[in-house]
Amino acid sequence: MSRTDYFHDPTAPPANSIKVAVSALVQDDEGRILLIRRTDNGKYSIPGGGLEAGETVAQAVVREVREETGIDVMVTELIGIFSDPDHVIAYDDGEVRQEFSICFRAHPISGTPRTSEESAAVEWVTPAELHDRDIHPSIWLRICKGLEETAVPYFT
Repeated sequence: MSRTDYFHDPTAPPANSIKVAVSALVQDDEGRILLIRRTDNGKYSIPGGGLEAGETVAQAVVREVREETGIDVMVTELIGIFSDPDHVIAYDDGEVRQEFSICFRAHPISGTPRTSEESAAVEWVTPAELHDRDIHPSIWLRICKGLEETAVPYFT
C-alpha cells in the first residue's frame, strides 16, 4: 500500500484515524545510524511501525526493527513522543492517519542487515551521510532529537 506524508501542508486531507506507532534511532558502537528505504514511499527512515495488541512499546520496537532490518536491538531510552496533528499520512485505501509515534534509542545486539516487504534497502550510515538521503522532515526531527544530548524527552 502506498502512502503520502503531509507535514504542515494546508492541502493535507483531514485525519480520520490515529494509531500508536513506535520508531527507533538505532546506533552502533561506531555511531552509525540504521536506516531503511521504505517500499511505500521510497524515502529513507528509521525503522518503526504500529503497536500490536498484547505487546509493550519496547516489544513493538524490537519486533519492528527485526522485521524491517534483520537486526535485533535492545531499547535503551525514550527520545520522545511525536504527535503533531499537522503531520498526517494518507494511504491509498482512504485512511488518513494523524501521526502518533513514540521514538526510542536502541542498540544493536545481533543480526545481519536484510531487506523486507517494508524496506527496499537497509543501511548503516554516519550522521554526516544522512544529508545524502531523501528523509521526510518528520523523520529528520526524530533523528535530530535522538542525536541531541539531553535527559528530557521531546514531545508535541
